[in-house]
Amino acid sequence: MERHDERAYALFLGGCNCAQAVLLAFAPDAGLTEQQALRAASSFGGGIGGMREVCGAVSGMLMAAGLLYGYEPGDRAGKSEHYARVRELADRFRAENGSIICRELLGLAGQTAGAQPSERTPEYYKKRPCPELCRMAAGILDDYIAAHPIEK
Repeated sequence: MERHDERAYALFLGGCNCAQAVLLAFAPDAGLTEQQALRAASSFGGGIGGMREVCGAVSGMLMAAGLLYGYEPGDRAGKSEHYARVRELADRFRAENGSIICRELLGLAGQTAGAQPSERTPEYYKKRPCPELCRMAAGILDDYIAAHPIEK
């Protein structure tokens, strides 16, 4: 499987929200169309609908992991294994960044949630770590996949 980190970075710079950028980077491997990936991840940008909760890049990474490794209802062992995987991936992101929470990553801890999406200007990109966070989240999943090949 090819690496997806640079694609996630470019997708964010191309206008995707953070969750869309990461999920869309993995969409072909997960059997999703571009439209399916964009719509499925559309609610998770801005830390889930602009609430500044879980980082959208993390959400996109975990959605992709679910599509690639997820379990079926009734599979308790698979559920346990997958939840451990989710925690491992989130912990890797947290270890690199200190948090998986959008407002903390953006230095907005004291601000209220629910802001309107910002216009993507050169100043926006100078102030936001989001493209790099998308790259990192996709890279973490790339590394996980390399160490844990997907069973088809």
